[in-house]
Amino acid sequence: MKKLLIIGAGGHGHVIADIAINMKKYSYIAFLDDRDTIKTNIDIIGKVTEAYKYIENYELFVAIGDNHMRENIQCQLKAMGADIPVLIHPSAIIANNVSIGMGTVIMAGVVINWGSIIGKSCIINTSASIDHDNVLEDYVHISPGVHLAGTVTIGKSAWVGIGAIISNNLNICSGCTIGAGAVVVNDIVEPGTYMGVPAKYINKIYKP
Repeated sequence: MKKLLIIGAGGHGHVIADIAINMKKYSYIAFLDDRDTIKTNIDIIGKVTEAYKYIENYELFVAIGDNHMRENIQCQLKAMGADIPVLIHPSAIIANNVSIGMGTVIMAGVVINWGSIIGKSCIINTSASIDHDNVLEDYVHISPGVHLAGTVTIGKSAWVGIGAIISNNLNICSGCTIGAGAVVVNDIVEPGTYMGVPAKYINKIYKP
């Protein structure tokens, strides 16, 4: 069995670790984290900058919610030759022809339907649903309870907040934040934050 090293020992990292445990494919799971105040019953064996020491013996997974930070670290790991897995909770339901990029996590209760394409290092969080023929570009973060109808495209590094709904046949541009509970019924072509029912442009600085 393989060993897994998770970068980031916060709450998100612990959910990642739990998924890996439930997958039953790793003989040992540990964290890298720079903080001295983290409390965990899983070993923290070093700092993030020490990841290169473990590339030969571990798969490495970036468990950081911030899209841009996750991208930066994953690109560094890939350049060093790291083996970066896809992690999928056993309770997720995923159609046979769905494509999933390296470094992506699919959490408990997720449904991904026919023909969808999920990019690199995406977060598909608890009980989200992604219907047929969706395209999620790299480093997208889909929060718990989000529902995407059919044929939706989400641009790179977009963040869709908890409980948001995106109607069918829509395009969401890169770098957007969709606020919690928002309902998107039109294409979004300008980066920024969108909130409300229906979702409207708010500003460029809000994060969920």
